[in-house]
Amino acid sequence: MKTKLLITLFALLLGAGASNLRVLIVTPTPEMHCESCENKIKGNMRFEKGVKKVETSLERQEVAITYDAKKTSVENLRAAMKKIGYDTKVVSDREMKSTKKAKK
Repeated sequence: MKTKLLITLFALLLGAGASNLRVLIVTPTPEMHCESCENKIKGNMRFEKGVKKVETSLERQEVAITYDAKKTSVENLRAAMKKIGYDTKVVSDREMKSTKKAKK
């Protein structure tokens, strides 16, 4: 009984947090030139409050930051990128799509 209750509580907590997740996609200036540039961005941005995941693409010159909108903002994330030497242009800022399938 306790196990079922804990599982249900955990599922509810995960579901509640997912609705606040957003994905910010920015292009950095100066451009990322190598793996070291990517690692610098990933290594620093992962410590910013509210950041859940950071992905980079040298080919597209984009940084995708998954973040909790209740804990941080686009302005804070752009300021954090500026701190490590990158100006940013916002490509998109969208709510993260839920991966849960709707019941029929």
